[in-house]
Amino acid sequence: MKYLIVEDFSGQAVPFVFPRRVDHGDMREQLPYGQVLSAGFLELGPQGFVCTGGHAELGLKARPEEDAAIIAEALRQR
Repeated sequence: MKYLIVEDFSGQAVPFVFPRRVDHGDMREQLPYGQVLSAGFLELGPQGFVCTGGHAELGLKARPEEDAAIIAEALRQR
């Protein structure tokens, strides 16, 4: 999977996870939020989420630990 972490209108980091066949840049154009904080590739490993890579055209890199924590929190069931 791929992901973008964006800042929503209240300043909170929000993850968007999408299929590998969709380009990061194309997904970015579809989002109504202003600032993109990071981008990369997402896998689920034995220890949890693993975030790697980035997107050169957007000038963004993965923040492995921070991004994994944001995604895990967003997907945690309440």
